[in-house]
Amino acid sequence: MLYPLIRAALFTLDPEDAHRFTLAGLDVAHRLGLLNLLPRAQGRPVRVMGIDFPNPVGLAAGLDKDGAHIDALGALGFGFIEIGTVTPRPQAGNPQPRLFRLPRAEAIINRMGFNNLGVDNLVKNVRASAYPGVLGINIGKNKDTPNEHAVDDYLACLDKVYPHAHYVTVNISSPNTQGLRELQKDDALDALLSALKHRQSDLAQQHGKYVPIALKIAPDLDDAQIAAIAALLMMHRIDAVIATNTTLAREAVAGLPNADEAGGLSGAPVRAASTRVVRELARHLRHEVPIIGVGGILSGADAREKIDAGASLVQLYSGLIYRGPALVRECVQALA
Repeated sequence: MLYPLIRAALFTLDPEDAHRFTLAGLDVAHRLGLLNLLPRAQGRPVRVMGIDFPNPVGLAAGLDKDGAHIDALGALGFGFIEIGTVTPRPQAGNPQPRLFRLPRAEAIINRMGFNNLGVDNLVKNVRASAYPGVLGINIGKNKDTPNEHAVDDYLACLDKVYPHAHYVTVNISSPNTQGLRELQKDDALDALLSALKHRQSDLAQQHGKYVPIALKIAPDLDDAQIAAIAALLMMHRIDAVIATNTTLAREAVAGLPNADEAGGLSGAPVRAASTRVVRELARHLRHEVPIIGVGGILSGADAREKIDAGASLVQLYSGLIYRGPALVRECVQALA
């Protein structure tokens, strides 16, 4: 009930400052035990990728890129947490300003550019965390790594995060690293998935455990592209697909302040496009590869829509900015 007041105060701040302030506040609240006072919904356990999730509602990557706030975020009632995107080497990301609110559309535009402190720092934070739940780690390539060497970056990250993750997400769909989405195309994706599966097999033997790999794709794909990606997911036996990342489309927010800013659009306007990709993937995958639905979930009904379209799990991000922690409970209840 207090969140609308808190949000109004946060929205007076620069978006990145508000982001940092909120995460710092959550850390303090967690240390004081205040997050344990939040009402909880009784979740429906679900088994996906061979992992037992206490409920199907997760946190999407991007909120905690460096894994510095895992314990606090894990106390909000999620069934799983995904951190990252992390790259092999630290990088500052794109110049500021790079994060913009569109409150009338309940949307956000970002062009962060994989700003993070590098994979070694993330692993250190994961090791220091006491979070007992399911943890996904999202990996990417450095901005200055050409696409012909992108596989090397993904393998370097996979090697380092593998022992510490319940699953690993391969992000090839952010619109904010130049050329990254080219990796979604047939030959490039085929080569990347082949290399990842071979390394996954080696790491499973080395560490004595199998860590699933998920692929995160864009909403800006036509039906033929979705079909081609689905075929490669099945051929390479990828463990899951996350649909979707942010969109480059602007029709739904045309004319609004900040709508013309470059970057990926998230929040309510991407809901329909994301759900369309989930539905198309489900049609082609025929339950062979599970789908994690993300994009435009601002209510329990939105979460249910993703599940009805064919997703096994859902993830939240922008909806949290507009609805607060109560959204987690609402979605868990809607999917119970």
